[in-house]
Amino acid sequence: MLGRIVSVLCLLWLAPGWAAVTETPVTLPNDLGTAVVYSNSDAASPGVGMIVVHEWWGLNDYARERARMLAELGHTAIAVDMYGHGKVAEHPDNAKGFMQAAFNDPDTMNARFNAAKAILLENPNVDKERVYAMGYCFGGAVVLNQARMGNDLAGVASFHGSLGSQLVAEKGKVKARILVAHGGADPFVPHEQVSAFMQEMLDAGVDLQFRNYPEAKHSFTNPGADEKGSKYNMPLEYNAEADNDSWQALLAFIDE
Repeated sequence: MLGRIVSVLCLLWLAPGWAAVTETPVTLPNDLGTAVVYSNSDAASPGVGMIVVHEWWGLNDYARERARMLAELGHTAIAVDMYGHGKVAEHPDNAKGFMQAAFNDPDTMNARFNAAKAILLENPNVDKERVYAMGYCFGGAVVLNQARMGNDLAGVASFHGSLGSQLVAEKGKVKARILVAHGGADPFVPHEQVSAFMQEMLDAGVDLQFRNYPEAKHSFTNPGADEKGSKYNMPLEYNAEADNDSWQALLAFIDE
């Protein structure tokens, strides 16, 4: 089955309609690191600009592919390296270390995020009123915190991201609409954290869309989750139904 999927993907990658997507590595200012911009030269008019923030593993092929998928639809996406300089973990211990180091230096992380946002705002193919951010796992927590801080974004979307934070959304401060896609069987985000998040958003008057997938575990959007879950004995599991539904929810979210 995996071989079949790979073959289909290879054919799709060679399809003529995808040739318009370009991948452009960029260097962030002030030695903040790197990012990759995905755009579509066939786009008829300015579209969404999306900041894509990776899982705790780092800016790997998965995060880049999500950015590319958006470009295929005529949008512009920038996959930003929140660890700065190409750090990609294979072992969860390294991933945890990279993630903790990033959260321990919020000023640098915020600077990387805003540098990526500035690149989108300077891009003529981006509608300046439609700049969004999305994140997976660690990245979900990052984009939710940007919303909590009042970053001027049209919306943020978190996929199997942590919902707890030392930051608390304040009424009138959150500008972004929020979409959360959550796995109900994800032990990394317990029910108590979900309840507290929902109350926080309610108290702050946030425009929230919360999608719960009862059977989905952590990393449910990532086809590589099963392999890593098995290898490291972690509750990671791909869920095609939740993946597809949450992706369609994102596309509807950015088209509103």
